[in-house]
Amino acid sequence: MDETTILIVDDEPRVLDALEAILAAEFRVLRAGHGEEALACLETEPEVAVILTDQRMPGMSGIELLRRSQERAPDAVRIVLTAYTDVDSLMEAINTGRIYHFVPKPWDPNELLLTVRGAAQRWHLHRENARLRDELELAYNALRREAAAGREKPASFDGLVGADSGLQHAVALARKILDGDTSVLILGETGTGKELFAHLIHANGARRAKRFVAQSCGALPDSLLESELFGHARGAFTGAVGERRGLFEEADGGTLFLDEVGETSPAMQLRLLRVLQEGEIRRVGGSGTKRVDVRLIAATNADLEAEVAAGRFRRDLFYRLNVFPIRLPPLRERVQDIPGLAEHFLRQACRRARRAVPSVSAEALALLSAYPWPGNVRELENEIERAVALADDGRPLGPAHLSERIAAGAAGASSSPRTLNDAVEALKRRMIEDALRECGSKTRAAERLGLTRQSLQQMLRRRQ
Repeated sequence: MDETTILIVDDEPRVLDALEAILAAEFRVLRAGHGEEALACLETEPEVAVILTDQRMPGMSGIELLRRSQERAPDAVRIVLTAYTDVDSLMEAINTGRIYHFVPKPWDPNELLLTVRGAAQRWHLHRENARLRDELELAYNALRREAAAGREKPASFDGLVGADSGLQHAVALARKILDGDTSVLILGETGTGKELFAHLIHANGARRAKRFVAQSCGALPDSLLESELFGHARGAFTGAVGERRGLFEEADGGTLFLDEVGETSPAMQLRLLRVLQEGEIRRVGGSGTKRVDVRLIAATNADLEAEVAAGRFRRDLFYRLNVFPIRLPPLRERVQDIPGLAEHFLRQACRRARRAVPSVSAEALALLSAYPWPGNVRELENEIERAVALADDGRPLGPAHLSERIAAGAAGASSSPRTLNDAVEALKRRMIEDALRECGSKTRAAERLGLTRQSLQQMLRRRQ
C-alpha cells in the first residue's frame, strides 16, 4: 500500500511520536496537534485514506473532528483513540457511519497496526469500486451514443416527417447556418428531437466529413462529465492508469452536441465558456493545453434566461451559446403531423420486429391525434412500437392496441363526451382550424387538407 496517507491527530506530541513510529514503516504519515490543524491539513491533502484521532482534545473532540472531516475527505476511513468510557457517544458515532473503529488506550502496537491496515484496505477497496463504477458508466454512456448513432436517421431535412409551420420554420433557420461555425442552441421539450435536429445540421453542413459526437450533460455526475468531455492525464485520479481523449478531442474538426446543457454545474459552465472563448482544452490532471476546432451545438428543455436570472446559469455562457437559437415545437402544436409520424414509426417498428401491420386505423389515428403527448415525438414512437407488438399481422393497428393512457389522455383533452366519433370530429375541427389560420384562404386550406373547396365549405357549415 505504497503512498497510502494516514493522518494522526493528538494534542500530545509524545503520542504522535509513538503512533508515527508504529505506522511510518508502511504508510505516509501526516501529523496534527488539534482538530483545526487536522481540518486545514485535509484542505491541502485530498487523498488521506485514514484519519486516526484522539477523542479527548482541547477545543474540538475527536468525534466532532471526524464529523466535520466528512466534507473535506468523504472517503477517508475514521478511527478514534479513547482512554475513557464514554461508550454511548462512541457507539452512536459508529452506528451513524461516521467512525469505522475505536481503539482503547493504552493500545497494543500490533493490534493498532492491524486495525489501520484494515482501514487502509477498506479505503483502497472503496476507491477501486468507485473507479470500476465510473468505467462502467462511461462504457455504458459510450454504448448509448453508438446505439443512438446507429438508429435510423434521415440524411437531410427533407426526410423529416411533418409539414407543421413551426417545424418548417426551424428547418428554414437551420439551413441558413449549415456551412458556418456558429454556435447553435436548440430549445424544446424533452422528446421533440433535439439530438436528431443537431445531427441533421452536422450531416448537411461543411463539417459532415468529420465526427458528430453527442453527450447528455444530465447523464453523468460532474466529475465524470469533466473527464468525458476533456479527457484526463495519466495519474489524474485513482484508476487513471493512462491518458484518455475527451469528446472535445474526438469531435475535433466536427460537431459536439451537448444535450441538457442547463443541468451543468457552475464549474463546468466556466470550463465550457473557456473552450468557446479560447478554442483550447486541458485534460483533467494535465498541465498543457490543446487547441480544438469544434462546432458546439447545445440543447436544453429549461428556460435558460430564467436560470440566468436566478443565478444558476452563467450569463456570459448563455450569450455564447444563444448566438443562434432554434425552437422545436412540441407535438401538441403539430397535430396535423401525427398521422404521418404514426405511419412512419409504424413502418420502422414493423421492419425492426419483422411484422406486417399494414396501417394505423382511422379510429386509432383519431385517438393519437387527440392525445396531448407530454413526451412528444419520442413518446409517440414508443407507443407505436408497443402497439405493433400487440397487433396482428395483416390487420391495421386499432384502438385496442393502444395504451390506456392514450384513450384517457384523449378524453381529457376535450370537455365534450369522448367516443371514437367525438375524437374523429375533434381531429377534423383542429385540422380545419389550423389550415385556415395558416393558409389564410379557404381555397389553399382545402388544397392542404386534400379537399375540394365545396367539401370544405360544407364541413364548415355543419360546424356552425
